[in-house]
Amino acid sequence: MTALSDFPITKKWPAQHPERIQLYSLPTPNGVKVSIMLEETGLAYEPHLVRFDNDDQLSPEFLSLNPNNKIPAMIDPDGPNGEPLALFESGAILIYLAAKSGRFMPEDIALRYEALQWLMFQMGGIGPMFGQVGFFHKFAGKAYEDKRPRDRYVAEAKRLLGVLDQRLATREWIMGDEYGVADIATFPWVRNLVGFYEARELVGFDEYKHVQRALDAFVARPAVQRGLEIPKRA
Repeated sequence: MTALSDFPITKKWPAQHPERIQLYSLPTPNGVKVSIMLEETGLAYEPHLVRFDNDDQLSPEFLSLNPNNKIPAMIDPDGPNGEPLALFESGAILIYLAAKSGRFMPEDIALRYEALQWLMFQMGGIGPMFGQVGFFHKFAGKAYEDKRPRDRYVAEAKRLLGVLDQRLATREWIMGDEYGVADIATFPWVRNLVGFYEARELVGFDEYKHVQRALDAFVARPAVQRGLEIPKRA
């Protein structure tokens, strides 16, 4: 039977509480999706900071868990059939935690697939496109004289915000009255776009009143406020 100590990543990040879910992450939009989900569900976990400034994500220990060298990644020592389960990719982790906790995913099969489609909407659209806006507006790409790449991603970000705004025009959360996994995946990226990326005016965010209302409700949740700061930056 595999034990938590058999995973090489635990040599670099020793577990103080080996009975808990081990989270290897950084408080970025993709990272906080999982810490927020863990805070919302109340599942016991132990966070470990993966420092990009030290290239922790390129270390052999981290790559042994996630060969794609991205955060977040996790190990559940009490996975299916009592065996440890290692996972990477934030969407897969959210689906797993929803199943483990029995929360934030509809029980009805049709509604479950509807929730998954909105989770994939975030994974395939909102995350990558908002991230490109950040690169071209705040980071190295802002120095490019040719603004066509930036404008392309800004236009796509606006389109995605419009889709989300229309969805939220007739419901409190993405799936209706119930807060769920699609919201936990989506709103950290919306918050980052208008906050850390400083793109609020660039994308005309104030036009998307329903998104703004839902974002405000999201960040007001105590579990969200805690999760946004986990793992603590050194």
